[in-house]
Amino acid sequence: MVQAAISTAETTRKETGSGLTHSRLIEFYRLMYLSRRIDDREIILKQQQKIFFQISGAGHEALLVAAGMAMKPGYDWFFPYYRDRALCLTLGSTAEDLLLQAVGSSDDPSSGGRQMPSHWGNRKLNIVSQSSATTTQLLHAVGCAEAGRYFSRHPEAAAKHEGDYRQFKDVHFHGDEVVYTSLGEGSTSQGEFWEALNTASNAKLPVVFVVENNGYAISVPVEVNTPGGNISKLVANFPNFYFAEIDGTDAVASYEAFTKAVAHCRAGNGPALIHGHVIRPYSHSLSDDDRLYRPESERKADALRDPLTKLEMFLLREGVLDEQGIKRLEKAVDDEIQAATDRVLRAPLPTVASIRKHVYSEDLDPTGKLFDTPPAPTAETQERTMADLINTCLRDEMRRDPRIVVYGEDVADCSREEYLKSGAVKGKGGVFKLTAGLQKEFGSDRVFNSPLAEANIVGRAVGYAVRGMKPVVEIQFFDYIWPAVHQMRNELSLMRWRSNGSYSCPAVIRVAIGGYLTGGSVYHSQSGESIFTHTPGIRVVFPSNALDANGLLRTAIRCDDPVLFLEHKRLYRETFGRAVYPGPEYAIPFGKAKTVREGKDLTLITYGAVVPRALQAAQRAQREMGIETEVIDLRTLSPYDWEAIAESVKKTSRVIIAHEDMLSWGYGAEIAARIADELFEYLDAPVKRVAAMDTFVAYQPLLEDAILPQPEDIVKAIGELRKF
Repeated sequence: MVQAAISTAETTRKETGSGLTHSRLIEFYRLMYLSRRIDDREIILKQQQKIFFQISGAGHEALLVAAGMAMKPGYDWFFPYYRDRALCLTLGSTAEDLLLQAVGSSDDPSSGGRQMPSHWGNRKLNIVSQSSATTTQLLHAVGCAEAGRYFSRHPEAAAKHEGDYRQFKDVHFHGDEVVYTSLGEGSTSQGEFWEALNTASNAKLPVVFVVENNGYAISVPVEVNTPGGNISKLVANFPNFYFAEIDGTDAVASYEAFTKAVAHCRAGNGPALIHGHVIRPYSHSLSDDDRLYRPESERKADALRDPLTKLEMFLLREGVLDEQGIKRLEKAVDDEIQAATDRVLRAPLPTVASIRKHVYSEDLDPTGKLFDTPPAPTAETQERTMADLINTCLRDEMRRDPRIVVYGEDVADCSREEYLKSGAVKGKGGVFKLTAGLQKEFGSDRVFNSPLAEANIVGRAVGYAVRGMKPVVEIQFFDYIWPAVHQMRNELSLMRWRSNGSYSCPAVIRVAIGGYLTGGSVYHSQSGESIFTHTPGIRVVFPSNALDANGLLRTAIRCDDPVLFLEHKRLYRETFGRAVYPGPEYAIPFGKAKTVREGKDLTLITYGAVVPRALQAAQRAQREMGIETEVIDLRTLSPYDWEAIAESVKKTSRVIIAHEDMLSWGYGAEIAARIADELFEYLDAPVKRVAAMDTFVAYQPLLEDAILPQPEDIVKAIGELRKF
């Protein structure tokens, strides 16, 4: 449409020396102008109260069109940030696509009206759904690059991937994909920036990192964020990188830099970092007024570097276009935006009924044959511990599915593989030995150690999962999960919902949790599962015995949701709950509790390490008070089995909820509230809870015993409740 308005003379294929032909330069300007005018149109729509938020990419256009032109849409992968409007347009997003997001239409291809404007995502173009969190996407890009490399080396995994998962039927593997990711200068202060560079450098991953430096992080100037005011000087010693610090308002210089960076990555030489100095002619967003912290003199100096004006002058000076040609091009773009706006303002809005769609997968059993498989009869009669059957499940599933990778801190047998091959060392396989032998059997491509950085572990898992693999990662102790919570709450659990089902993150996070250790103390005894059951989009599993751990872990690995798999350290090798190996197809459905003791007088709801203590208490209550207590092991905390709870409470009319985490704001509070709300007419006594003190777990065993709930605490509660 635009090209028709440009004369043949204007589209000659004369080279400029940069590899940009005249026709490419004209398209370059068109995309830059299109991006700027969409920003301007959104600002008008916001002032008319027809959209609700606006944040612009103005001043970044030359850098981003260059990036898009140097890469391959639908071939390479993209993890952008909110200034990257011009990149998305260059890759193939339309003005209408972006304006649909601004009005929050159900037809918005990024999120179906669920996210703010400028939160990009497009499945066909491999633009992965972006959040508002800054820097988190860099680790996703690293994981995606790792997954792409893995598939190129393991064609059997690629074949399995395309055959099993419906949502990946349109994904292909080329072997030389490059992954793009970007951030603002201020975001380089975040630890995940350095974690991403660390892993990309060590593994020589094909990731192009783009630092878009417009001088400000909202109102905070660059020298406050960055020592010395220049991120390029700080990262210069990372090995295997291609580095370029450029004037990001110069279209030709930007294109040259990106062409070299992408070639470096595509050749397998390692990652690249382009530090582009750009401008921000508009405020951070329409919620900000930069006149409050930027003098007019600074704003005017930026205006002299406007990339749009600079490229226009270049086209005129080089005879690529004349003034009439530029006017025709700009009018065609303005008409395109007007037509798109008219259509978008009539576009359908999301329905209230759609809100809950895509919080979780629609089908927990993608294979159609997973659940309620009885244990296979085997010749084996030896009972194994929970630790043994978790290891066995991992081994079974890795043999079944070549897409599974296992990594975390200390999970490998030995990172220096030559020590294993020579027999110089036996191998570690985790501090609790739950991954022992996996690296020896499956190799270092599939079982490996991560840096000591929990956000790195989970953030990379997001990229792996988005790309179509099944990462099963380990956080060594629940007490140290907190650096990863940002990735878990804002990224892992939200990917499916915020992308309106375009992307999913079926990762498993295994975590050793809990106390009762005699000396575990504050930082090796924490619970806190209610924090994650309060997070929509993630499944939370907490087995109490070996058989359940095996069956539930298999379900976790095979389902299409992110799963937090909590493994109580005290139960790993307990005599309680040992079981015979149930075979490689044994699986337990989520949301199905187990009645581990029948009773008629009182219901006791619990999970994890409190289950054996509850059984002890129930036996004592029967022996000493003649009370028959029904004990329900929830097994999964999200989803949980409300039907089993309700059925038991209706039978006994009395209920105790017992858990190891602290009492106040603990997991039991929600169940207690729901029982009181929905089953009040069946109750003969108040709902009672037994839990830990509202404090931390102490080192001295005498104190630990007093802090955590013991069988005698449960017996006491049973006796008190029976009096009603």
